[in-house]
Amino acid sequence: MNNAIISGTGFHLPENVVTNFDLEKLMDTTDEWIQERTGIIERRYVKDGVGPAGLAIPATEMALKDAGLTVSDIELIIFATSTPDYYAPGSACILQHEMGFKNIGALDIRVQCSGFVYGLSIAHQYIKTGMYKHILLIGAEVQSTAMDLTNRGRDTAIIFGDGAGAVVVSATDEDRGILSTHLHSDGAFLKELWCELPSSKMRPRISQEMMDEGRHFLFMNGKEVFRNAVTKFPEVIMEGLSANGLTPEDVNLLIPHQANTRITEMVRRRMKLSEEAVYSNIHKYGNTTAASIPIALAEAMREDLINPNDIIVFASFGSGFTWASAIIKW
Repeated sequence: MNNAIISGTGFHLPENVVTNFDLEKLMDTTDEWIQERTGIIERRYVKDGVGPAGLAIPATEMALKDAGLTVSDIELIIFATSTPDYYAPGSACILQHEMGFKNIGALDIRVQCSGFVYGLSIAHQYIKTGMYKHILLIGAEVQSTAMDLTNRGRDTAIIFGDGAGAVVVSATDEDRGILSTHLHSDGAFLKELWCELPSSKMRPRISQEMMDEGRHFLFMNGKEVFRNAVTKFPEVIMEGLSANGLTPEDVNLLIPHQANTRITEMVRRRMKLSEEAVYSNIHKYGNTTAASIPIALAEAMREDLINPNDIIVFASFGSGFTWASAIIKW
């Protein structure tokens, strides 16, 4: 049976930097308060007219070059995003067309902050069965257009940013790669972190009245998200480690979804990991949802923080609620 490795990584952030001081001009908040509560100093916003597929192109180009492959080598595109360019078709189809991929499968998945790990699990299964040799997996988000940049939405708006990360998942006969993935959800919490509109349950799917009420903006109950995240993160990490006969002492680098510095720090302490064993870049980019782990992975690779045979752990928690982990022998 084939093993699946991450053979290439790439990332891309918009040029437009939005600092906490910029947000101070739009709502009643302060740089000090934002940093204390989230660890975020700045985030990136796209220019008008740019969607997640557009953001993903440079990230994909970087990942393909890193893997030593071209578009003709890719046999499937998996695109994780909670902010697709359009209601239909999916962003994967847009990327396939704009980059000139063959008439291959193009799959969008919407698992929000856990999207990348869920996508990695899907890619892993296709590689293991021998159906494909090279799969492109993308996490890309444009959250800025879903933010209510007023006092009404400030608790959520300060957190999120735009960005894209990409990896190539390839087959190998080597004794390394993705060891296992672990996926979970609990829809009882769906309204604690959601974007209600537009909705196919509504007729019309969205109206001016609904927009005036702010129901088309992303909403988050921060306290409930925090309470669940600090429990589910360690649980799903330990689930993955235990499944492979590993312990936290075996972890060389944990790359968590970049949700909140306080969450990451609490998870680190509960797992008894050193500061060097946990990667964080939320201070630069904010929460980029499905893009956060592949962006962080690409940066960690370019900072030479990952070596052959290292045990690397991805972990995520987000809207749904969903949570997941992946254990990799690099």
